[in-house]
Amino acid sequence: MSDRTAPSPSDSPATLLGPTSLVLGCAALLGPVCLALGFTDAELPIALAVLLLPVTLFGGILAITLGLPGLHYAQRGIGRMWPAVTGTALGAAAFLLPCLLLVLAY
Repeated sequence: MSDRTAPSPSDSPATLLGPTSLVLGCAALLGPVCLALGFTDAELPIALAVLLLPVTLFGGILAITLGLPGLHYAQRGIGRMWPAVTGTALGAAAFLLPCLLLVLAY
Protein backbone atom coordinates (compact mmCIF):
# COMPACT_ATOMS: atom_id res chain seq x y z
CA MET A 1 0.00 0.00 0.00
CA SER A 2 2.28 2.67 -1.22
CA ASP A 3 -0.63 4.81 -2.50
CA ARG A 4 -1.00 8.20 -0.98
CA THR A 5 -4.33 8.65 0.83
CA ALA A 6 -4.00 12.27 1.88
CA PRO A 7 -6.34 14.59 -0.05
CA SER A 8 -4.85 17.15 -2.38
CA PRO A 9 -6.20 20.72 -2.62
CA SER A 10 -7.96 19.84 -5.86
CA ASP A 11 -9.99 17.16 -4.03
CA SER A 12 -11.87 19.76 -2.04
CA PRO A 13 -15.62 20.21 -2.51
CA ALA A 14 -14.82 23.89 -3.11
CA THR A 15 -13.71 22.98 -6.64
CA LEU A 16 -17.37 22.57 -7.60
CA LEU A 17 -18.51 26.01 -6.42
CA GLY A 18 -17.53 27.73 -9.69
CA PRO A 19 -19.03 25.18 -12.11
CA THR A 20 -22.23 24.96 -10.03
CA SER A 21 -22.48 28.73 -10.14
CA LEU A 22 -22.00 28.65 -13.91
CA VAL A 23 -24.79 26.09 -14.43
CA LEU A 24 -27.17 27.95 -12.13
CA GLY A 25 -26.35 31.27 -13.82
CA CYS A 26 -27.07 29.81 -17.26
CA ALA A 27 -30.34 28.29 -16.05
CA ALA A 28 -31.35 31.52 -14.38
CA LEU A 29 -30.70 33.56 -17.50
CA LEU A 30 -33.37 31.64 -19.44
CA GLY A 31 -36.16 33.75 -17.93
CA PRO A 32 -34.80 37.17 -19.02
CA VAL A 33 -33.93 35.76 -22.46
CA CYS A 34 -37.50 34.51 -22.92
CA LEU A 35 -38.79 37.88 -21.71
CA ALA A 36 -36.58 39.72 -24.19
CA LEU A 37 -37.77 37.46 -27.01
CA GLY A 38 -41.36 37.94 -25.91
CA PHE A 39 -41.23 41.68 -26.46
CA THR A 40 -40.37 41.13 -30.09
CA ASP A 41 -42.19 37.88 -30.98
CA ALA A 42 -45.27 35.93 -29.92
CA GLU A 43 -46.94 35.32 -26.57
CA LEU A 44 -45.27 32.00 -25.82
CA PRO A 45 -41.91 33.45 -24.63
CA ILE A 46 -43.71 35.86 -22.28
CA ALA A 47 -45.71 33.00 -20.73
CA LEU A 48 -42.53 30.96 -20.45
CA ALA A 49 -40.74 33.90 -18.82
CA VAL A 50 -43.53 34.23 -16.24
CA LEU A 51 -43.27 30.52 -15.47
CA LEU A 52 -39.48 30.77 -15.21
CA LEU A 53 -39.53 33.82 -12.91
CA PRO A 54 -39.02 31.80 -9.67
CA VAL A 55 -36.24 29.79 -11.33
CA THR A 56 -34.67 33.03 -12.51
CA LEU A 57 -34.73 34.73 -9.13
CA PHE A 58 -33.66 31.76 -7.00
CA GLY A 59 -31.15 30.50 -9.55
CA GLY A 60 -29.61 33.97 -9.81
CA ILE A 61 -29.30 34.32 -6.05
CA LEU A 62 -27.80 30.84 -5.72
CA ALA A 63 -25.37 31.51 -8.57
CA ILE A 64 -24.16 34.64 -6.79
CA THR A 65 -24.05 32.87 -3.43
CA LEU A 66 -22.01 29.96 -4.74
CA GLY A 67 -19.91 32.02 -7.16
CA LEU A 68 -18.46 34.38 -4.57
CA PRO A 69 -16.98 31.61 -2.39
CA GLY A 70 -15.84 29.98 -5.64
CA LEU A 71 -13.89 33.17 -6.38
CA HIS A 72 -12.45 33.11 -2.88
CA TYR A 73 -11.20 29.55 -3.21
CA ALA A 74 -10.02 30.01 -6.79
CA GLN A 75 -7.75 32.82 -5.65
CA ARG A 76 -6.18 30.35 -3.23
CA GLY A 77 -5.60 27.76 -5.94
CA ILE A 78 -8.60 25.50 -5.28
CA GLY A 79 -10.80 25.34 -8.37
CA ARG A 80 -10.84 27.55 -11.44
CA MET A 81 -11.50 31.23 -11.68
CA TRP A 82 -13.40 31.53 -14.98
CA PRO A 83 -16.48 29.44 -14.08
CA ALA A 84 -16.87 31.28 -10.80
CA VAL A 85 -16.60 34.70 -12.44
CA THR A 86 -18.90 33.78 -15.32
CA GLY A 87 -21.48 32.13 -13.08
CA THR A 88 -21.50 35.06 -10.67
CA ALA A 89 -21.93 37.56 -13.51
CA LEU A 90 -24.71 35.52 -15.16
CA GLY A 91 -26.47 35.09 -11.82
CA ALA A 92 -26.25 38.79 -11.06
CA ALA A 93 -27.62 39.68 -14.49
CA ALA A 94 -30.39 37.09 -14.22
CA PHE A 95 -31.41 38.38 -10.79
CA LEU A 96 -31.14 42.10 -11.47
CA LEU A 97 -32.95 42.22 -14.84
CA PRO A 98 -36.37 40.99 -13.56
CA CYS A 99 -36.00 43.09 -10.41
CA LEU A 100 -35.27 46.16 -12.53
CA LEU A 101 -38.26 45.42 -14.77
CA LEU A 102 -40.53 45.03 -11.75
CA VAL A 103 -39.32 48.31 -10.27
CA LEU A 104 -39.77 50.16 -13.56
CA ALA A 105 -43.23 48.64 -14.10
CA TYR A 106 -44.51 50.03 -10.83
